[in-house]
Amino acid sequence: MSEINAPDVIARLLEQTQVWAVVGLSNNQARDAYRIAALLQSHGKRIIPVHPSAQTVHGEPGYASLAQAQAAAGPIDVVDVFVNRELAGAVADEAIAIGASAVWFQLGVIDEQAAARVLGAGMDMVMDRCPAVEYPRLAARS
Repeated sequence: MSEINAPDVIARLLEQTQVWAVVGLSNNQARDAYRIAALLQSHGKRIIPVHPSAQTVHGEPGYASLAQAQAAAGPIDVVDVFVNRELAGAVADEAIAIGASAVWFQLGVIDEQAAARVLGAGMDMVMDRCPAVEYPRLAARS
């Protein structure tokens, strides 16, 4: 079982995964989720917007839930979570239910119990981190 925020896990997720469901992503350009989804796309990731409004964002159709996203778009590698920490545990549980490979809680999203459930399900877990910070760190290590 991996550990939370293991550097090799972060590197693998950023380098080797393809499909990222971005939970909390809408067309609100002032939100970090919008900017980070664009960053992920610039690194060759397919993003899947997951938001109750199910908006098309960055050219990708949106879905109201992870289950709907997976049913329509296929397997999800990483569930990237941009919701309040009070809602993060439910998102982690849904990620477990759909069989995603990893859960990534963005900066400020901390739920140790949810992280333990993710790890217990044999998935990778990143918490309180952001790809916009981790990509430059990864490049510096190379």
